[in-house]
Amino acid sequence: MHLDPWIIAFSAATVLATLALGFWAARKSRTAHDFFVAGRSVSVGWNASAISGEYLSAASFMGVAGMVMKNGYDALWYPVCYACGYLFLLLFIAGPLRRFGAYTIPDFAEGRYDSPAFRKIAVIFVLFIGFFYTMPQMKGAGTTLAYIFPGLPYWAGVTLVGAVITLNVALGGMKGITLVQAFQYWLKMFAISAPVFVLMAVYGHYGKQVGVNGAPSTPQIDYIRAANQLGWLSLHRAALPEKAPKDDIWLNPFGPLTTRAAKAAAQAIKTNVNLMSQIPLRPAIATNTVALKFQNSPTKIILDIYADLTGHTLLPRRTPVLDKIDDLLQGQLTRLHLREPISFPPANISAQSVKPTTAADLKAIIEASFATNGISLVAAGDRYFRAVRTRELEAYQTDLAKNAQQRWLDTHQRPLALLYTYSLIIVLVCGTAGLPHILVRFYTNPDGAAAKRTTMWVMILIGVFYLFPPVFGVMGRNLLPELYAATGAKGTDKIVLELPRILNERVPMLGSILSGITCAGAFAAFMSTFSGLLVSMTRALAHDVYGRILRPKSTPQQRLTAFKIAAVLIGGVAILLGMQVEQFDINFMVGQAFAIAAASYFPLLFLSAWSRHMTMKGAAAGMLGGGVLALTGISLTSFSDLKWLPLDGFWAAHPLLRILCEQPAIWAVPLAITLMIVISRCTRRDVPADERMKMLVLHAPENLGLKHEYIQEHLAH
Repeated sequence: MHLDPWIIAFSAATVLATLALGFWAARKSRTAHDFFVAGRSVSVGWNASAISGEYLSAASFMGVAGMVMKNGYDALWYPVCYACGYLFLLLFIAGPLRRFGAYTIPDFAEGRYDSPAFRKIAVIFVLFIGFFYTMPQMKGAGTTLAYIFPGLPYWAGVTLVGAVITLNVALGGMKGITLVQAFQYWLKMFAISAPVFVLMAVYGHYGKQVGVNGAPSTPQIDYIRAANQLGWLSLHRAALPEKAPKDDIWLNPFGPLTTRAAKAAAQAIKTNVNLMSQIPLRPAIATNTVALKFQNSPTKIILDIYADLTGHTLLPRRTPVLDKIDDLLQGQLTRLHLREPISFPPANISAQSVKPTTAADLKAIIEASFATNGISLVAAGDRYFRAVRTRELEAYQTDLAKNAQQRWLDTHQRPLALLYTYSLIIVLVCGTAGLPHILVRFYTNPDGAAAKRTTMWVMILIGVFYLFPPVFGVMGRNLLPELYAATGAKGTDKIVLELPRILNERVPMLGSILSGITCAGAFAAFMSTFSGLLVSMTRALAHDVYGRILRPKSTPQQRLTAFKIAAVLIGGVAILLGMQVEQFDINFMVGQAFAIAAASYFPLLFLSAWSRHMTMKGAAAGMLGGGVLALTGISLTSFSDLKWLPLDGFWAAHPLLRILCEQPAIWAVPLAITLMIVISRCTRRDVPADERMKMLVLHAPENLGLKHEYIQEHLAH
C-alpha cells in the first residue's frame, strides 16, 4: 500500500482545522439560542459563505465531475439547476421565512397553522430528507478515504469521517459549524479551481479537450482537430474501455443518464422467428388436386409458387418491370448500378408426386425440399417471408431483435428522455427551495432583508464554483479513461481526486500536491454538508420532538443536552446507511433527497408564504400525499438497483413507470400543490383566525414593527 505524504498532510490539515474551529466555537456556543440559530447574528457575508459551504456537498465537489465523465453532457443539468434553485429561494421563500421567526421548519409549520400535530408531520420529513442526503456524503467520505489509503475498506472511511463530524456537531451546534462552513467554502473553491488551471495549462484548455471527443464541427473545433493531428497540441486519448459511452452518445444532450430506462426496455425486446411451416395456406386458394413434378427448378420460381400458396410476399421485394427491362438490355441496368440484383440462397429443388397433390401437400413438399438444401423459410411480420440459410438462422434472429429494438428506440427514446429531463429540472430547482438544512440557515440572519441579500450572494458564490467540476469530467474522459472500468468507490466519482496526480509525469510532486489539495476540498465538501444535515436533524429531535412534544417544559440546558445526545444517535444511523450505498452515483443519491424535498417542503413553504386561504388539513394532505408517494417511488427504484427487490424485469417492461418513480417530481409536485389548494378550499372554515396578521408578518417590511419571533415565548423556560 503506497501512501502519498502530500495527500495525507493536506487531508489531515483540513480535518484538524475543522476540529479546531469547532472546539473554538464550542466555547462561544453556550445557550440553546446559539446552538439552534447561532444567536440570529450572522452577517450576510459569513452566512452566504456558510450556506455555500453547506450546499456544495460531495455531490457538487466530486459527483458532478464523476457524472459528467460517466454520462456526458446530459449530466450538466445538475450544476445548472443546483444554482437556479436559489432564484426560487430569493424570489419566494427566503424573506418571508426569516420574517416569520422560528428555530426550525417544523416551528414554521406549527406557527403558521396553529397546529402542534402538523409539527410532527414536518419533523418526519426533516428526518427522511436528511437521511437521504447524508448517504451521498458518506459515499464521498468512503471514496476519499479509500483513495488516500489504498486498500482501506469503504466502510472504514465512512465510519471514521462520520464519527469525526458527529463529534464536531455535538460540541459546537449551529454557531460552531457556521464558521467552519464559511471557511470550508473558500477551501473548496480553491481546491476545485487551482488544479483545473494547472491541468489546462499543461494538457490543453477545455475547448481542446472537447475537440478530442468528436464534438460537432465548428471552425474552432476543426482547427483543434487539425492541429492535434499535426502533433501541435499533444492531445492523445487512450482507448476507451467497453463501459465508456461512445463520443456521439457522450456529447448528446440525451445521453446515458436520461435514456437509461428507454435503453433497458429496448434491450428486453426479444423477437421470435416463426417458421413458415407454422403459417397456414391463404384462405382463398383453390382446393383441387394436381400431379406434381419439378426437376432442378430455380429457387426464384419455387419461392414465387410458395408465395402464392401462403399469400405472403417474398423479401427482398422485386420490381418486375425493371427486371424485364434489364433482361431485354442483357443486364445493362445491373452493370450501371441502376438495379440491384436480388439473389437467394442457392438450392436444387427437385420433387415428384405421381398421385394428385393438394395445395397443403405442395406447401409441405416445398418446405421439405428447402430444408434438405439447408434453407429455412421464416415469416417477417404478417405479410412477408424470407429465405434464410439454416446455419444463419440464429444470427438472423439476433439482427431481427436489434432492428426491433432500434425501431422501438426511434419511437420512444426521445419522449422518455425529455420526460426524465423535465422531471430532473423540477426536482433540482424545487428541491433546492425545500431543503430543511439550507432553509434553516436563513433563521441565523438578523432580518428578512439580510436573508434576501444572503441568497443573492449564495447564487453568485455557487455559480462561480460550478464552472469547474465539469472541466474535471471532460479532462478525465481523455486522460484517465480507465476509471470507466471500475465501480463503486474506485469509479468515476473519484476523478477529482485522481486526475491531478498525472501531473507527476511532467513535474515531480506537483501532481501529489494538487491531489492533496483536492482531497482537502473533498473533506471540506462532505464534512460541511454532513455537519449541516446533522444539525438540522438533531435540531428536529432535540427542539421539535423533545423540547416541544415530549418535554415542553424542559429548560434550555436540558434541550442542549438532548441536542448532543441526538447528534450521536443520528450520526450513528447515518454511518450505517452510508455503508449500503457504495454502488450508487453520488449525484444520483442527492437527486433522491431533492425529490422528497420538492414534493413535500417546497409546496408547503411556497403556498404557506403566499396564499392566505391555506388550512392545516390542506397543507398536511399535500405534504403527505406528494412526499410519501415520491419517497415510495424512489425507494422502489433504489431497492431494485441494490437487488433487494426483483423488479428489473418489471422496469424493463414499463420504462415510463421507471422514470416516474426514479424522478417523481414531474407528477408529485403538481399533486402536492393541487391537494393543498383543493383540500384547503374544502376546509376553508379552518383557516386560522389571525391569518391576515400572519401574512403581514411574512411580507411587511421589518421597520413597520410587525416582526414576530414565534419561538421567543419558549426561551423563558
